[in-house]
Amino acid sequence: MEKRKDGFLIDKEATAKDFIFGTRAVMESIHAGKEIDKILVQKELNNDLIKELLQCCKSEQIPVVRVPEAKLNRITRKNHQGVIAQMSSIMYASLDHIIDQCYAVGKSPLILVLDHLTDVRNFGAIARSAECAGIDAIVIPEKGSAQINSDAVKTSAGALNFIPVARVRNLFFACRDLQKMGLTLVAITEKTEKLMYSADFTAPVALIMGSEEDGISQEIMGIVDDKVKIPLSGKIESLNVSVSAGIAIYEAKRQRQNA
Repeated sequence: MEKRKDGFLIDKEATAKDFIFGTRAVMESIHAGKEIDKILVQKELNNDLIKELLQCCKSEQIPVVRVPEAKLNRITRKNHQGVIAQMSSIMYASLDHIIDQCYAVGKSPLILVLDHLTDVRNFGAIARSAECAGIDAIVIPEKGSAQINSDAVKTSAGALNFIPVARVRNLFFACRDLQKMGLTLVAITEKTEKLMYSADFTAPVALIMGSEEDGISQEIMGIVDDKVKIPLSGKIESLNVSVSAGIAIYEAKRQRQNA
């Protein structure tokens, strides 16, 4: 990925399948049931066709981001007509369905919640660890999360083709729903004195990992059932989030195998 001065990320290795250009082409893709991460729409455009597109996105719960024309031009020099859809490389799953399936077969759900993690390669690495450990699903928010594109799938070594990913409109409410479905929310954070090894990961659990820069949001930290940290003995105060996720995931797996 290349990061421009304005903070916009351009995927140099992106192929044509990562994007769809043009208003009608994007609308046809929505109607055809294509999996779309988000749609970028030029800020000042507000004609009838754009209004129809926005209404379509609202009904299908597809995130829309208004951006300057310059950002669209950095993605492609084709005639994008002010609209570019960023395609997802996977099919998203229903969180309710995943939990119901776990309970139906007598399994204690183990879910990984990623709170606005934005780095594609971190996301791919986490997905790889999660799939190898048998995590039941990864939960991400619609907005402010790493795009699941070909680069993410590549970094995950193909794991994203197998592990269910649930994309939710509001991560806070999704966490509340997980609690209502019987899961314990466990925040993996350095802002506690309790070590990870003291937590009970054998019950239905949702492990919550924060973003690379801001960690877990205060909103979600306010409702978690437990907060635990990974012990550190070196001089550096924190681990990379993908490493932290791998450690937490395999501690949960260890506990469950020994239960």
